[in-house]
Amino acid sequence: MISHALTITANELKRHFDEAYNVPVTNDEVGLGNLAEGVVSSSSASGVPRNKLILSVVNIKEEKTLKNLPAVVRNDVTLRATYENPPVYLNFQILITATHSEYTNALLVLSRAIRFFQSKNTFTQNDVAPASITTLAPPNPLDQLDTFKLIFDLYSPTMEEVNHLWGTLGGKQYPFVIYTLRMIDLKYRAVQAESGLITEVVSEFKHI
Repeated sequence: MISHALTITANELKRHFDEAYNVPVTNDEVGLGNLAEGVVSSSSASGVPRNKLILSVVNIKEEKTLKNLPAVVRNDVTLRATYENPPVYLNFQILITATHSEYTNALLVLSRAIRFFQSKNTFTQNDVAPASITTLAPPNPLDQLDTFKLIFDLYSPTMEEVNHLWGTLGGKQYPFVIYTLRMIDLKYRAVQAESGLITEVVSEFKHI
């Protein structure tokens, strides 16, 4: 589900670049990758390719305000109640890095991405292009998002945090921006128990 959320975001960015700046989607300007593997110029080498806008997950935090949700799901149609573990609500810090060899091009593409998220910071299944949901989506339906609301907030790290981040990723810093993606709920629908609903309470009864 995490992969699908970022894939949808990358596809929407590609579509925006195509519509606003005439950069064809086929140019593969945006992708997912791990900066810790390094940035390489050759497509045959392992690592993140040059001249792309790379989305990476650098931190995951649980949304503790939603931790104590009820475990009972009521179905008024079947008059049954199912008991399931509540979903885990997560917030992600997404690193968006421009790996372009020309520094001016990196700043140009990065500023386009920032303006994109400024104009549209919330994504749902109803306001993204259908192709953004299906293109490069995980093949297993269990790994795909059925319904979603992806909210992106700009995160401003301190210089100390920047130093720690790029030191962890290998020490070589590229033009970047960080967004907090909230909230993805991860849940595997495993029913723990099931019972009928109480539909009537009798307060007056007699022993015979």
